[in-house]
Amino acid sequence: MPKDRYVSPLSQRYASREMQYIFSPDKKFRTWRRLWIALAETEKELGLAITEEQIEELRSHADDINYEVAEEREKAVRHDVMSHVYAYGVQCPKAKGIIHLGATSCYVGDNTDIILMSEALKLVRKKLINVIAELAKFADSQKSQPTLAFTHFQPAQPTTVGKRATLWMQEFVMDLEDLDYVLGSLKLLGSKGTTGTQASFLELFDGDQETIDKIDPMIAEKMGFKACYPVSGQTYSRKVDTRVLNVLAGIAASAHKFSNDIRLLQHLKEVEEPFEKTQIGSSAMAYKRNPMRSERIASLSRYVIVDALNPAITSATQWFERTLDDSANKRLSVPEGFLAIDGILDLCLNVVDGLVVYPKVIEKHLMAELPFMATENIMMDAVKAGGDRQELHERIRKLSMEAGRNVKEKGMDNNLLDLIAEDPAFNLTAEELKKTMDPEKYVGRAREQVEAYLKNVIRPLLEENKDILGIRAEINV
Repeated sequence: MPKDRYVSPLSQRYASREMQYIFSPDKKFRTWRRLWIALAETEKELGLAITEEQIEELRSHADDINYEVAEEREKAVRHDVMSHVYAYGVQCPKAKGIIHLGATSCYVGDNTDIILMSEALKLVRKKLINVIAELAKFADSQKSQPTLAFTHFQPAQPTTVGKRATLWMQEFVMDLEDLDYVLGSLKLLGSKGTTGTQASFLELFDGDQETIDKIDPMIAEKMGFKACYPVSGQTYSRKVDTRVLNVLAGIAASAHKFSNDIRLLQHLKEVEEPFEKTQIGSSAMAYKRNPMRSERIASLSRYVIVDALNPAITSATQWFERTLDDSANKRLSVPEGFLAIDGILDLCLNVVDGLVVYPKVIEKHLMAELPFMATENIMMDAVKAGGDRQELHERIRKLSMEAGRNVKEKGMDNNLLDLIAEDPAFNLTAEELKKTMDPEKYVGRAREQVEAYLKNVIRPLLEENKDILGIRAEINV
């Protein structure tokens, strides 16, 4: 790694090699050549004077790109596409005259962008489904573990650890639905010329409208797409980039929420992210076990959420059939959004796979608050024993406030049960009151909800995608 210039942390620290390659120059320029071959094949099949020998020559040099020739040429002409047309022609002298025939730069540039985003979305999809699969295992293993639930981060009616995990999972499933919709709707630009009118092809094919209508569908099929956008200016609508980055931002928001919950739970010492034997939590405080990976998820997620504004603003500010103020921005915003979300999902996989649950701490926190939550049941038992509901409600309100003061002002344990046992209005013994302290009585249908969600939603989803399950995340730092 060079030490004398800026290097993106997305490449060095966070994103996988697989995602980095999708947005690499080599992948881009190889895709350009595939597109030039598809164009030449299509034009030949539709009757232009292009020979099989020329196309075979193009195919034979599809991957051995002569980068040094292209780079030297670009210094002179200041145009990346024409530099690569020239370099391809040097390797393919017989086909030199028909490379890029009738096309404009956006034929290779924009179609490649769509192809790369499509491949990147498929990788994101694969990792997202694996995160869901790991969360499903965790939810199933913890479906019956009662835990204190929170509203406003204040103690509320208990739930289970597994039920809480289904809340994280459901948001990722929503993201998957959005991703599948956008991925399924992606189309190529095709080859529509300088302002989208296909005027150059009207000239090439002597005004044969029926033949020209076949060009885009044939190119799309050769490149593995169902269709091209039916109309365009010189470029595909930049709203496409907006839709794609919004999917990434949605995943980032879900990951951020998940990581925040883990950070709060780690503060409570109830659940902890993986912590390796030689890992250092703090340079000063040797005892610390900071939730570093969850914090990194949150940090990168904020970047992706904000990054989604870039294509939205770019889309909004395009003029007529095209301007070039999109180019520099999308070279940064689109790849970096994907590189960051790739790192986020690897971190999520790593964290979920190694989550540690501490049932004793969970039980301690739950039992400290459960007397307050059991008051309605206690009141009903007291009514059955002959008490007056209205009087008991007022008594239990006052005793709850007294117990709360004891906890907050005196640092005592919650003694609400003792106060109730001492009050003759309730006519309940301490032993009878303790029977109400079973946490499982207060978690409602949490276990059943987990089982139903896994059975009805998650397992069918995982079965449908079983061929892409089982990946492990490599964390660089």
